[in-house]
Amino acid sequence: LGTEGWCAIFAALRDNKKNKIESWDLTRQGINAEIAKVLAEYVSGSAVLKSLNLHRNNIGDKGAAAIGEALRGNAVLTSLDVGSNGLTEEAALGIVRVERQRNKLTSLALENCGIGPTGAAEIAEYVSGSAVLANLDLRFNCLTEEATLGIVRVERQRNKLTSLGLARCNIGPTGAAEIAEYVSG
Repeated sequence: LGTEGWCAIFAALRDNKKNKIESWDLTRQGINAEIAKVLAEYVSGSAVLKSLNLHRNNIGDKGAAAIGEALRGNAVLTSLDVGSNGLTEEAALGIVRVERQRNKLTSLALENCGIGPTGAAEIAEYVSGSAVLANLDLRFNCLTEEATLGIVRVERQRNKLTSLGLARCNIGPTGAAEIAEYVSG
């Protein structure tokens, strides 16, 4: 659809109070930062959108910032995937920071967002304080074994995640043993 087409669609949805779209799967749709900003305006005002999948687009840091701000105005979105969008760790953490205050997401995907040990520590804090988060995808990030274990240890006490994606996160033998102990009971 291109930038013009997507922007027209999201602007029309933003202005349509009869909109009933509860879920958008926009995987690999060429969504860039400009489109993401218009999409964010729609998300911010939507009273029905519960799930937004932006996996494998190109929203970048500016698009992620717009989506993060949109979360502040949305009381119903419970599932967000911004994985593989060329985000930096700081952009991904911007979304996490908003969500820490909002506390509505049951599913958050941050695959391949450049998250390292510092970001993992902040995500562990988010996980520990979330009353609703059930699915967290951190695959293909730059986590160290200790950073990964920080998240796992927090979750062991919290015990609410039903899905935790850690593929290619440098878990290591100690991490693997601790995760095995956690999942076995």
